[in-house]
Amino acid sequence: MENINYIDGGEYLSKPNNNNDQQEFRRVRTPKKGEIPGAVEQIMGHGKLKVRCADGNIRMTRIPGKMKKRIWIREGDIILVKPWDFQSDEKADVIWRYTKTESNWLERKGYLKM
Repeated sequence: MENINYIDGGEYLSKPNNNNDQQEFRRVRTPKKGEIPGAVEQIMGHGKLKVRCADGNIRMTRIPGKMKKRIWIREGDIILVKPWDFQSDEKADVIWRYTKTESNWLERKGYLKM
């Protein structure tokens, strides 16, 4: 009974087991054909972002509905975009948001050239 936290009303919860020994490894998603990494410069609102892409263009990107409430994107984040078939130099869709460690790995491996 040493791992139990008592709460008012007679309820009790056990402490979570923190296994810090094991690290979770996740494969980094690399850019595929037609996808370009970029850095978020400005958040425009209504699910739109201004992104400086690795090819030198500044694109107005759209966050798809399936990502809107699940993934929060801030200025300075590294994201993966897919340019539209038409207006490919001006507009794109957001495909993926990289974490800080993933973006560091991409930079070390030469995927980010910004």
